[in-house]
Amino acid sequence: MTELEQLTQLCERLGAPRLQAATMAAQLAKRATQLAAERGLTREAAMARLLEAVVKGRAGEAPASPAGPPA
Repeated sequence: MTELEQLTQLCERLGAPRLQAATMAAQLAKRATQLAAERGLTREAAMARLLEAVVKGRAGEAPASPAGPPA
């Protein structure tokens, strides 16, 4: 099973319809690559941050700010 398939399944389990889940999965994969390049993270660390934000958002929680606490 590919990463994209796994992400799609995760998004579906979080309540997204199949087509939307596939779109979300593609966006997550692309953003993880971008974050890794922008912030000097491994792609795995970037993906972990994104998935944490997705799960927290689904639960109605505010994710931790990547730039630290608000001023």
